[in-house]
Order: sequence, then structure tokens, then C-alpha cells
Amino acid sequence: MGRKKAVVLQELCVACGCCAKACPKDAINIINGIYADVDYSKCIGCGFCVKACPASVIKMEVLS
Repeated sequence: MGRKKAVVLQELCVACGCCAKACPKDAINIINGIYADVDYSKCIGCGFCVKACPASVIKMEVLS
């Protein structure tokens, strides 16, 4: 079974950067001011980004 990781619904992301600021591992980057992107090699599944997202477009999912 895989570990939980943050998954961004990129088509709904408003690229505010709140998630990137909340991430303790710098695993989230804002791409071209359009959407947030998660670096899964850095994501530890803490969920801080989920709580910080004002648009509620980040979910924690089990990735294999």
C-alpha cells in the first residue's frame, strides 16, 4: 500500500500560493501563476497544504 500524498485539482486551482507557503518540505510550486504542482518525491503527506488551501482543491490520496 502506498503513502498518502497531496493531489491538486489543477483545473480548479487559483494559484494563490497558500499551499506552497504551508508546506514544510517545499514540495509545492506554483506553475506559471496558473496552478500548484506537487513534487511527490518531497511530499510527506502531512496535510498542511489541504488545511491552508482557501479553494479546497487539494486532497490527500494514497498513491502507489
